[in-house]
Amino acid sequence: MATIHIDIVSAEREIFSGDAEMVFAPAIMGEMGIAPGHAALITRLTPGEVRVKHADGKEEGFYVSGGMLEVQPKLVTVLSDTAVRAEDLDEAAVMKAKEEADRQLHDRSAEVDYATALAQTAEFAAQLQAIQRLRKRSGR
Repeated sequence: MATIHIDIVSAEREIFSGDAEMVFAPAIMGEMGIAPGHAALITRLTPGEVRVKHADGKEEGFYVSGGMLEVQPKLVTVLSDTAVRAEDLDEAAVMKAKEEADRQLHDRSAEVDYATALAQTAEFAAQLQAIQRLRKRSGR
């Protein structure tokens, strides 16, 4: 079976490097699937989950805070400020942070940077979605 190499890199380090049967990514215009031999492209990513489908059929998820996706016929590169394995996300911490960002958005008495609060809310929602997908895949 044909595979495509994928590298997922955060600002701090390389998170994943390996071969995949298929890669799914949260592109700016919606989720896209990338198979071996895909046409070359560069696009922005939104906060969400990059899923790597391995040749054995198993999927592995990675949360990205956004970034850039570069596709070449034999290589996919994901560059993101923040990238973590979905299984490493702390659901309780993410829920608490999302609740705080939501509270700031709705607190009319405080001086709030609404753009930052909205971006944080979207990022935390994407992290929770990645956690939920992982839980669904693993049957937890």
